[in-house]
Amino acid sequence: MSLKDALVTLGIDPKWEEPLQAAFDKYDISTPKRQAAFIGQCAHESNNFHNLEENLNYKAEALRALFSKSRISDEDCQKYGRTADHPANQEAIANCIYGGDFGRKMGNTEKTDGWAFHGRGWIQLTGRDNYDRFGKAVGIDFTNQPHLLAEPNYAALSAAWFWNKHGLNELADAQEHGMITKRINGGTLGLDDRLQKTTKALAALG
Repeated sequence: MSLKDALVTLGIDPKWEEPLQAAFDKYDISTPKRQAAFIGQCAHESNNFHNLEENLNYKAEALRALFSKSRISDEDCQKYGRTADHPANQEAIANCIYGGDFGRKMGNTEKTDGWAFHGRGWIQLTGRDNYDRFGKAVGIDFTNQPHLLAEPNYAALSAAWFWNKHGLNELADAQEHGMITKRINGGTLGLDDRLQKTTKALAALG
């Protein structure tokens, strides 16, 4: 089955065929096991390739539950999180949770870097350092044009760059899907869905 036909079978818009193939070619995602794992993980992360930017539309209570007080204070959870009185201020949320000491580990040095370099692409590349490193890998200045990562070609390539950088081809060869998930997500959130999508992708790719 062709890649385009496989995408249609999986309910993924066939417009992604060209960006996906370019990502496969550049980063040696070259076997059915590698391609299926990549598609399955990216489909989970991006809501089946519909979302190319991180959704920070959190309720105030969700912010408090998900992030430590060192990343966002109780006051800022209420001020910026979605409540009955106001919508979420996603820009301010990003600048809180990707700022401070946590943000500096990602290369975020300016007050607005959290929002400028919030998650974009199929695997939601985040932080000034990652944008800079990926940009150098493909010859594009993403630190001054971070919005470009939400364009189809770079959404795909950034995910494949991250995949390559973290040695995920080798884990896909060994079918270590739990470890792949941990390297992408930091834990095993959504593992069942990721496995299901990977299994379906492998069947579609033949």
